[in-house]
Order: sequence, then C-alpha cells, then structure tokens
Amino acid sequence: MYELDEPKYLYLLGIIPVLLLLFLLNLYWQKKKQREFGDPELVKKLTPNRSVFKAALKLVVLLLALSGIIIALVNPKIGTKVETVKREGVDIVFAVDVSKSMLAEDMAPNRLEKAKQIVSQVINQLGTDRIGIVAYAGSAYPVLPITGDYSVAKMFLQNMNTDMVSSQGTAISDALELATSYFDDPQTSKLVILISDGEDHGEGSLEAAQALKEKGIKLITVGVGTEKGGPIPIKVNGRTDSFKRDSDGNVVVTKLYPQDLKSIAAATKGGYVYGKSTREVSDYVKNALDNMEKTEFEAKQMAVYDSQYQWFLGAAFLLLFIDVFLLERKTAWISKLNLFNEKE
Repeated sequence: MYELDEPKYLYLLGIIPVLLLLFLLNLYWQKKKQREFGDPELVKKLTPNRSVFKAALKLVVLLLALSGIIIALVNPKIGTKVETVKREGVDIVFAVDVSKSMLAEDMAPNRLEKAKQIVSQVINQLGTDRIGIVAYAGSAYPVLPITGDYSVAKMFLQNMNTDMVSSQGTAISDALELATSYFDDPQTSKLVILISDGEDHGEGSLEAAQALKEKGIKLITVGVGTEKGGPIPIKVNGRTDSFKRDSDGNVVVTKLYPQDLKSIAAATKGGYVYGKSTREVSDYVKNALDNMEKTEFEAKQMAVYDSQYQWFLGAAFLLLFIDVFLLERKTAWISKLNLFNEKE
C-alpha cells in the first residue's frame, strides 16, 4: 500500500524531457558549428580530451538528482502496518438564529456574522466531536446533519442567511425540537449550542428546554447583540438604504434579551455566555466539553503510512555530489585501455 502526500509536484517532472531536448539541440548546434569551422576529424584532433559521453553522463546524473528532489517533494508514503483508531467525543448541534433582527449591527459586523464567527471558532478547537447545524427564525430549518467533516460544516455555515427561513420570529422551541431529532444514539453525550439575540423567543421555549434535560441533552446559549439595541438595516447592493420601520413609521430597535436565554439554558443545567468576545465563548464551550463524558463513536482499521521522501532526497544529494567530480574531458586511465581500438 502506498500514497502520495503532494501529488501536484509530479507535474514538475515535465521539466526532465525539456532539459533533455535542450541538451540534444545544443549538441546538434555544436556539431553544426564544427562542420562550419572545418573538417570534423581535424576539429576532433584539436580537442582530443573532449568527451561527449562524459557530457551526456553529467546530464543524466543531474536529471536523476532533479527527479529525486521532485519525488521527495511528492513525499511517497508506504503503508507499513494497520492500526485500530478509536474516535471519542460529543455530538454537538449548533442552532443559529437567522431572523431579520440578526442583521442589526450593534455587534460588528452584524449579529449573524458574529454568530458565524463564534461557531467557526468553536469548530476550530474541536477534535473528534461530531457536529450538526440548525437554522431558525419563525420556524426551524435543518442545515447540516450530524457529521465529522468540519470543512463541509464551515461551508454550509458561511452560506447561512436571513432568507433561509421565510417565517419571521425567533421560534427557539422549534429549533430545540429539531436539534433533538439530530441525536440518534441514546448513549452519546449531547450538547446544543444556541446562538441568538433572544428577542421574540416565542412560546414553549422553557418546555422545550425541559424536554432536552429529560433526554440528557445539555444546552449552552450564546447572546449576540446589545441590551441597548440597534436598528435593522435594509441594504441595497450591499449598502444601507434605510432601516426597518413599524406600522407607525418608527424605526424598529432590536435588543438583546439575555435573561430569556439564561432561563432556557438553566432549565437544562447548562449555561449562558455573552458573545461579544469570540475567544471567551470558545473557551467557555471548551471547558464545558472537557467536563462532559466522551463517547466512543467508532473504531476504524487504518493503515499507517511512513514517509519515504528522505531516501529520494539523500540519493539526489549524493548524485549532485558525484556530479561535482564529473568533468567533461576524457578520463586518462580509461583512454589508455583503448577499449574501442581507437589508436592505430
């Protein structure tokens, strides 16, 4: 079994035939100039120690050294043994508020983008935990099922926006119910991280949180926004054109309601953290995960590969060292042997 660590460098091997072609063209040019200069046999006698074979040998040595360096860059690996790898962790579902109030810019760049930053930072510090994503406003919407592929999770996360859910509001109860449906293994440790401004949280939130507690699911709520609040911008071509107004024509000011988020989290014996500092939120979540029991997800048979680049790199340096002592003139003691009966 083998694999190539950086196969893109194999394209550099295309340099080899180019250099070989240049050498042949140069050899042809030299022969042509010699014929123009005078009789080839006479010119040959004027340079008795010049060896075409040694020049070709030097080229071969250099090309082999270059090939060795390129293959070292590719870093071929050989599977030497098979190991059983166990994965342990916690199932985590991120429930992200995508209601229009999350467009308020009282937390830079806005509440929704801040929520994405928080989720991304938390994902960055995870190890073998599995994650899922739920979006919600007036209703809940499944974005990504439980997975261990963090790169895919981040891709889906960045595509989240306030147009994903048509009905407006902040139906936290729907989000918690949908998040609960993500957990398919009753033995797995479970955590829901809900990120919201807590405004217009709807009815049934505490009941939904109690249902999480009964199923052994811990809840952490993260508040984004400020209690002073801010208007909801209406943008045209990326620029703020106006602000959302109520039926009386007044600018709507949306605020953070931390007490509601704290109450929901407390119902599951979880916790609340203010989302102004992304680092503080990620540290808080990390501490919570460290205190949770890890569950073994799966055990896989995986081949362990050992890098072999050092052999090719060593051979390349050895060839370069040899090339230093290879001269393009004939070797005296070989010439004396007269292997091809050149002397008359």
